[in-house]
Amino acid sequence: MPKKTVDVKASLKDQFTIDVEARNFKMVIDQPEAMKGKNEGPTPLEYFFFSLAGCICTIGRIMAMQRKIDLKGMEVRIEGDLDTDVLLGKDQSQRPGFQDIRVYTKIDAPMTREEKEAFLKEIDSRCPISDNIEHVSTIKLVVEE
Repeated sequence: MPKKTVDVKASLKDQFTIDVEARNFKMVIDQPEAMKGKNEGPTPLEYFFFSLAGCICTIGRIMAMQRKIDLKGMEVRIEGDLDTDVLLGKDQSQRPGFQDIRVYTKIDAPMTREEKEAFLKEIDSRCPISDNIEHVSTIKLVVEE
């Protein structure tokens, strides 16, 4: 079974600005000014949804190539709700994650609605990000010196 290790590095800078590196790509994570950030980049929660949307599109393209489906494009919009009092430390009675995640997808391909629904369901079943949202993955926290 082939395995792939994904590795990213993050460094907290001034206020909420975080420099992130993956391979030779650099990105910035930040908070809006209303949250005491500098608004220099998306929030971690927005990047989380970027990951899910990107994975859905990628797996969709892979499946279309495998099945020789003329997939002209896909549009994915994701929204979700979470209790911000938990992440701010004001309430620990709820879980800090999204209570509900909604994925709206438009598939531009010569398929019926039923075929698109089955296609999307299989995308979801093959998407590592979706899998990590729906199932427990062990997180090992290690303090390095």
